[in-house]
Amino acid sequence: MIDGHPIWVVLLICLGVFAASFVDAIGGGGGIISVPVYLLAGLPTHLALGTNKLSSGIGTAASTLRYLRKGYVDWSLALPSVLLAVAGAYLGTTLQLMADERILKYLLLLVLPLAAGVLLRKKSLPEERGALPFPRRALAVWGASLVIGVYDGFYGPGTGTFLLLAFCTLGKLDVRTASGNVKLVNFSSNMGALFTSLMAGKVLLGVGLMAACFSIAGHYLGAGLAIKNGSKIVRPVILTVICLLLIRVIVELLA
Repeated sequence: MIDGHPIWVVLLICLGVFAASFVDAIGGGGGIISVPVYLLAGLPTHLALGTNKLSSGIGTAASTLRYLRKGYVDWSLALPSVLLAVAGAYLGTTLQLMADERILKYLLLLVLPLAAGVLLRKKSLPEERGALPFPRRALAVWGASLVIGVYDGFYGPGTGTFLLLAFCTLGKLDVRTASGNVKLVNFSSNMGALFTSLMAGKVLLGVGLMAACFSIAGHYLGAGLAIKNGSKIVRPVILTVICLLLIRVIVELLA
């Protein structure tokens, strides 16, 4: 038994977390897979979310380091992005307490098909950085970090996917550098959320740390594939994540 859960249940969680982390390292959106895995294992919602932050946060560190070692992080864009995303997440969480979450879900029913349409029209995401003056690139990347950070605090699923799309299409970053910057933003926000969950006692350390080992493996392998194959693997994974998120939103609205 680990934290009161049979070993076989924890191993199933670990396998689900591995799959989620593999997807997350490539195109974001791993939480769409990992959070339901924790819930299906019988964890209460707050424990599922907190424990997921532990395993995903440690795993994200692995893919972030791999992008860093390859030089696929633009620090002039990344550091302000982290600060703006964290500020946006705080604002989004505040708005969540005042607004009906269903409003955002109905908005997503319009946004997600549009995002999928943009991807389908593009044969590939950019392998090379596009020609764009730094002020305009910075405005696009930082603005997206703030706006999507608000979304992350308000609702959350697919945040990494939306950031990656925005950095590539609006900021004209190549897909590898965009992925590296997204991973740094995600890692920072995960650490903030994990600290809050730990202070509230909403993390199962035994389960989370064991799942984190599988999360590290998934992130490491996924990042390696994304770095090697670029848009050829990132684009279809993003489309899959968008479809899964659309299904999740529809199910939640019908529930």
